[in-house]
Amino acid sequence: MSNFVCESNRIAGVSFSVHPMSDRFVEIITTAIEHVDTSKVWINTDDVTTLVRGRITHVFDVTKAIFLQAAKSGVHVVFNATYSVGCPGDTAGDVYMAEDDSTLNNQESTQIKQEVATKFALYPLGGGDYMNTIYSQIEAMKQYVHVSGTHYATRLDGDANDVFNGLEKVFIELEEGGSTHTVMTITMSANSPSVKGGNE
Repeated sequence: MSNFVCESNRIAGVSFSVHPMSDRFVEIITTAIEHVDTSKVWINTDDVTTLVRGRITHVFDVTKAIFLQAAKSGVHVVFNATYSVGCPGDTAGDVYMAEDDSTLNNQESTQIKQEVATKFALYPLGGGDYMNTIYSQIEAMKQYVHVSGTHYATRLDGDANDVFNGLEKVFIELEEGGSTHTVMTITMSANSPSVKGGNE
């Protein structure tokens, strides 16, 4: 077994899938991707998930845009994602770390008003004062979305742009707080016919 060496590279990545609850799911997904500019990230899709890698701001910009483009179809859409940054390092795709922070999809994304229900969980795997950071950022998100506790996660209800922006901020703050490897899992639902549930 080869020895693993942690790199200092801070390239971020996400493995995600979008599930439109419609027999038009292929059309909805491909149309969504066609409307999103992915030129500032590395992206690859296989038969299970789509991978996006690059600077944190562009990883969130692209995934938010793909979800919103799919959700604006009006059908029930579920987004599952695992975001990661840090050691164990991901050095492939380093060229995208040279991109500036100017986002390519945010202007259009902000024009899409979409209520969502989201559950997310953070896993700081490399130290740092992470609990205080998590609590403070969750408190800050209460200005923009409804925050409630649930089993094994935190629930957010509100506009998708506000939710994504809050999640990105939490992710960045946690990394900057000293976590050498940060993982965040998200399940987001739009246009669900189900009645909002609580803790059971």
